[in-house]
Amino acid sequence: MFLSKLMPMDDAQKIINTFTESTEVEEISLEEAYQRVNAQEVISTLNSPPFDRSAMDGYALLAEDSFGHSETNPFQLKVVDQIGAGQKSYLKLKSGEAIKISTGAPIPSGANAVVMEEYTHEEGDIIHVETSMTPGENVSPAGEDFNKGDTVLQKGKLLGPAELAIIASAGFDHVSVYKKPRIAVLITGSELVMPKKELEGAEVINSNHFTIKSMVESCLAVPEMFHSIDDAQLVEELFNELLEEYDALITTGGTAISKGDVVVDVAQKLGEVHVHGVSLRPGKPFGFAQVQGKPVFMLSGFPVAAMVQFDVFARDALLKMQGFKRNPLLVHKKAARKIASTLGRTDYIRARMEGEMVRPLKIKGSGIIRSMVESDSYIIIPENLEGIEEGDQCQILPYHSLKA
Repeated sequence: MFLSKLMPMDDAQKIINTFTESTEVEEISLEEAYQRVNAQEVISTLNSPPFDRSAMDGYALLAEDSFGHSETNPFQLKVVDQIGAGQKSYLKLKSGEAIKISTGAPIPSGANAVVMEEYTHEEGDIIHVETSMTPGENVSPAGEDFNKGDTVLQKGKLLGPAELAIIASAGFDHVSVYKKPRIAVLITGSELVMPKKELEGAEVINSNHFTIKSMVESCLAVPEMFHSIDDAQLVEELFNELLEEYDALITTGGTAISKGDVVVDVAQKLGEVHVHGVSLRPGKPFGFAQVQGKPVFMLSGFPVAAMVQFDVFARDALLKMQGFKRNPLLVHKKAARKIASTLGRTDYIRARMEGEMVRPLKIKGSGIIRSMVESDSYIIIPENLEGIEEGDQCQILPYHSLKA
């Protein structure tokens, strides 16, 4: 049954945070590191770039040779060498000379600027330059990006294209990351069946199988899916078996106070239930337990409530297990109509953003999946507000900002 009093949402989140620990660390190839979380700071073994290099296709020269010259007062230089990408010149450039150079190639000794080809024209081995240059112009100096010994990436960073590039540029082809947590997902319900064209009797399609699987994957974790009928002994056996092998367990169904809802009772028998019943709509019958030292998230069987509960309680925990803290994009928009609420309860209202406005959906109910499809955000009404008036600024959590 529910704890004697519904727990504030923030208190439940704090409890879950207390019992959530990071996974172990492993070293993997950069080839496999996209969307993993960096487990230690990266200190560069190199300067980047490793040498002064040309920022343009053109000619390396001494800027001093160009002083006072312009399109109406050009000057001449003799081209004494050519440097392509991946090459270097062993000549030391003298006054009155130039070396043709490609973007990214090392600046030759003696040169201190690069003139773009657009400001020159060739006549054999002579170029006519129609502009003046300043020392360092069109030159990317060694270490412009970072130097050897610099910390180029902090611990806890999600590895995207830019992060992988800087790790590689720092001289590494491997990186230490947190292991992806393996999450057992147990969908309970004797009435549930996998998708088919015709249903018999009281059968219901097991949509939570696909919902929770994809939500776990959106947290970069690895789900394994299981199903059980509403049988206490079978659920208990599965709890013991799954928590032996997986890093955490997520269940759906069996968390309310009606007869036959067995999940919370099993969790209490095998471990300790820290949360059961929160002041949240939708999603009041949420439970959290620790069994065999592992976190157990007990979600509602109703799809919409389960999605909200996952977003509010499980998402951050699964990311924290990988050493990553999500920074959701909270925005503010004006309510397109009045929204009723109750003091002491946090409401997550399905809504659609419309420019500077946000419109709450009229579709209600914890089982109405269509309301999630037709919405793109939550309006969050804190527990200390008794509703929102039309035109009031309100806090919006866009769905797209929930993912890592």
